[in-house]
Amino acid sequence: MKANKSKDELLKSANDLNSQQLYHGTKADLKIGDLIEPGFNSNYGKRKKAAYVYLTATLDAATWGAELAFGDAPGRIYIVEPTGDIEDDPNLTDKKFPGNPTRSYRTNSPIRVIGEITGWEGHSPERLKEMKDHLEKLKQMGIEAIED
Repeated sequence: MKANKSKDELLKSANDLNSQQLYHGTKADLKIGDLIEPGFNSNYGKRKKAAYVYLTATLDAATWGAELAFGDAPGRIYIVEPTGDIEDDPNLTDKKFPGNPTRSYRTNSPIRVIGEITGWEGHSPERLKEMKDHLEKLKQMGIEAIED
């Protein structure tokens, strides 16, 4: 894992409730300084135009984003900073996980890439299949993973 902090420091920081480190998991190949903006097709569900950009304060949630994003490119996890206000992601807070334990957020402002986490470990193939099967079940039931 390459970043300004060691792997242990990053994991501790990502799980520290006072941490300000924010991440975005995707399959897009971005550069430091790039902006991730709402208004483009979502990486999930029916790929409709996204009204928000999603970010998280945990590497686990960012890992899911990188693994489940649309496309065949390798997953990537970026360190990001918001350019505007952020709010709890209602798709993962009181609807599914009261109190936002996944520390997932959204914003309708761009977020700026300020670094990249490399060498991160994905979920096991079994756990990934389990999540994809669950998402497929929701899709068959007409439930979108992301509701704006």
